[in-house]
Amino acid sequence: MYKLYATIIKDFRILLRDKVGLSLMFAMPIALALIITAVQNSTFELVNHNKIKLLLCNKDTAEASLQLVTAIEKTGMFEPIIVPANEKEETIIARMHAKDALIAVVIPKGFSIKITSTANRVAGNALSSFELTKDTTNKTLNSNFPITLYYHPVLQESFRQSILGAVNGALQLVQSKQIVRSLYTSLNEKQIPDSLENQIINNQIPIDQIPISKDSSRGIPNASQHNIPAWTIFAMFFIVISLGSSVVKEKLSGSFIRLNTLPTNYLIALLSKQLTYLLVAMLQAGTIFALGVWLFPVIGLPALNLPRDMTGLIIVSLICGWCAVSYAITIGVFSQTQEQCNGFGAISIIMFAAIGGLLVPSFAMPASFKPFLYLSPLHWCLEAYYGLFLEGGKLKDVLMNILPILCMILFMQLLTFYGLKRKNLI
Repeated sequence: MYKLYATIIKDFRILLRDKVGLSLMFAMPIALALIITAVQNSTFELVNHNKIKLLLCNKDTAEASLQLVTAIEKTGMFEPIIVPANEKEETIIARMHAKDALIAVVIPKGFSIKITSTANRVAGNALSSFELTKDTTNKTLNSNFPITLYYHPVLQESFRQSILGAVNGALQLVQSKQIVRSLYTSLNEKQIPDSLENQIINNQIPIDQIPISKDSSRGIPNASQHNIPAWTIFAMFFIVISLGSSVVKEKLSGSFIRLNTLPTNYLIALLSKQLTYLLVAMLQAGTIFALGVWLFPVIGLPALNLPRDMTGLIIVSLICGWCAVSYAITIGVFSQTQEQCNGFGAISIIMFAAIGGLLVPSFAMPASFKPFLYLSPLHWCLEAYYGLFLEGGKLKDVLMNILPILCMILFMQLLTFYGLKRKNLI
């Protein structure tokens, strides 16, 4: 026991001398957690709370176009900037290039006439189908409304589709109003009362958004719930830079040979390194979780809600940390130089993060990448954390995610032992 204690003290002293490794293990993941969470949270707020600037040029002064302007404002998604009707479209495009707004909507002359004409045609067809009137007009509908939507190329496709859906919703509302008015006027030969029109048009069925969580009191997960577990795992696995380099350095300096002359076994030194860096991994997790709980609300980010099963959180963190430590030692044993260890270790972690769902959500990956998804230890670690943080589960609910991690740990430990034996280091 004393040999193990002395070896742990030695490894801690070596670790404290590695300033670059410590900064990579703590400063970098903390910075990533802050930056990525802030960026993603601002994106969520842009969709849900903040408004997108929109250049709105109404070249038609009739009622339908004014209704469309009002409907766009009421979507709550846009901050309309009214452009004079005589403004040239080249000027609008120039303003968009200057980033005054990323979206512009131009309502041309004749818009209201087109809407009214189409609404009357739809109403006439409907009454004719019920044999209430004999409609002899052309029943072919032209649903192409002369609306122009300019967008800046910087907008991604998914975000542009959300904006297009909001504009289409406003346009559909105006069209529905005109159809209801035309039907009512045809049947009653008078204008529809405003109260009845509002009752018909605004009678929407509400949609309850309920996350499928085992803990119904947690509510909708925020950006911190998604990002903090992911970057905690990323921080743990970046131990490979410090731990892998330490193993390579001891091989190159002859420490393995000197240990063989002492009344001890290198397996004790290997266990010492694992315990030392497992403690570092737990400190990383504790530090990043503490930032999410206490610092994030102070700087305007959503607070991290810890799982109710704290025992499960500790066990999952220990297993994830052990997996990271096992991977780092394996890389160190098979690397010939520190440059190989650092280069391959860092790149492989980024690749595992990419295919494991940390950088891109796993559900958004192409089908050809799905088989590789399950080969990434970071994927199973992330799924275990998400089961606790997002789904409100307990330890028993994430056992199927923990088992693959334990299998990978066993495989890496055996691979490490084989590498040491093959090189006659133990």
